[in-house]
Amino acid sequence: MITSVPSANLRLKRAYEPAEPGDGVRILVDRLWPRGVSKEEAALDDWMKDIAPSTELRQWFGHDPGRWAEFQRRYRAELRQHGPDLDRIRDLAATQTVTLVYAARDEEHNDAVVLRDVLLA
Repeated sequence: MITSVPSANLRLKRAYEPAEPGDGVRILVDRLWPRGVSKEEAALDDWMKDIAPSTELRQWFGHDPGRWAEFQRRYRAELRQHGPDLDRIRDLAATQTVTLVYAARDEEHNDAVVLRDVLLA
């Protein structure tokens, strides 16, 4: 059963921004821990590194906006292998706020943006 997620319940936030009570359940969705952020500062409820893009895809993309469309296509294909993880996030976000935490500087071209779109689809 696919759980419907209200878009307001699924938020994105950089790991370098302070945690706030309104963030709800905070899940780090990067494969690598954010540089210079302590576990206390991160205030995470979960770290789902397996749902992040593969090392090969991450390195190929290199946060190059020119590769964004192809990155999205490839990452969506990888996400098809993570149904149970996606369902877990959808189940949480169906009834409460879930914040997908990421480290990338670019707030428009990163894996968390693609993941949010897949979860809301």
